Amino acid sequence: MFSHIMIGVTDFERAMAFYKPVMDGLGISFRFVDDSRPWAGWQSSPEPRPLFLIGRPYNQQPHQSGNGQMVAFLARSRRHVDQVYEIALANGGSCAGEPHLRPEYHEHYYGAYFRDPDGNKLCVVYHDPE
Repeated sequence: MFSHIMIGVTDFERAMAFYKPVMDGLGISFRFVDDSRPWAGWQSSPEPRPLFLIGRPYNQQPHQSGNGQMVAFLARSRRHVDQVYEIALANGGSCAGEPHLRPEYHEHYYGAYFRDPDGNKLCVVYHDPE
């Protein structure tokens, strides 16, 4: 369904210090970094797409985080949700909703919400019963 998802950042080095451990915690493979632009990408497996990208906006204008925009990553278990949430907070992220069941979405929705250092909202979620 998706080719790629791009997240704008203002401070690339700070963003890499946040996203690298979060993506490693999720088990998402690092694909490239180009410091001259700057931007970086991680890829799905086993296919090379969709890509998850971070970088300075293409038009070189300042990044602004949006309200109502979010990227949600699948976790392997509820414990995995907890682990990635802790990694995010330990690497400059801020809490936007601690890990717990959210039956308002569906019976087994276990998710955590956090923001990256630029204020972009992210989620890690597990959908199956434990």
